[in-house]
Amino acid sequence: MEQVMKPWKKKTIENRRSVLKLEIDYELATLYEALELNDVKKIRETKTKLKKLQEEMSSLQEVK
Repeated sequence: MEQVMKPWKKKTIENRRSVLKLEIDYELATLYEALELNDVKKIRETKTKLKKLQEEMSSLQEVK
């Protein structure tokens, strides 16, 4: 059973990393726009989201 689960788990982690990269790219674009508009509230919200995404990405890097 472990032989079946290991490749599946690895693929799931790889998929989540790909999605996280897209989410981070989107949030960086949002942050850039907020900085251009000097939207302090949006800047704060986006930075918070980016921090959470970065933490999740770091935790996935630890799982190999």
